[in-house]
Amino acid sequence: MRGYNIVRPLMLIIVALLTNMLVTNLCLMFGVASDAASNIGMIGMIIAALVMYNRFNKRGRKR
Repeated sequence: MRGYNIVRPLMLIIVALLTNMLVTNLCLMFGVASDAASNIGMIGMIIAALVMYNRFNKRGRKR
């Protein structure tokens, strides 16, 4: 528990939720139906979370 950093999981959650909101709003602005926009936002959220998770792990392996 010594090397645990509380900021990393919080940052991962915040980035994922902000990405979901941004992608959903952009899709709605371009005229996509709300259900489809929500699904596209979810896909964007998953991709953003995976990218952030991989970046966190790459930095930890170099130590």
